[in-house]
Amino acid sequence: MKDVMSNQVRVYKPFIGPFDPCPPLLYRSYVVPPNQYITFQPMDWPQFSLQEALTRGTLWPHLYSPYSPNRNVQEGGA
Repeated sequence: MKDVMSNQVRVYKPFIGPFDPCPPLLYRSYVVPPNQYITFQPMDWPQFSLQEALTRGTLWPHLYSPYSPNRNVQEGGA
C-alpha cells in the first residue's frame, strides 16, 4: 500500500504556445486521491486513533491524502 501513497502526485508538461502573454509554466501537477486505486475496503484495516482521525479527516491511514497548499501564489493576486 506504500506505492499508492507515493503515486498520488502526477506531473505533466502543458502546451506552451508561441504567443502566450504570460511566462510559461514548464510543469504542472495534480493529486490523484487514494480512493481511486482502492476498489474495495478490506476488513481489519489499521485505523488512526480517534483524535488523529479527526485531525486527518479519515479513519484509515490508507485513505489519507496529505494536503499541501500551493505556496507559489503571489500575494495580492488572484
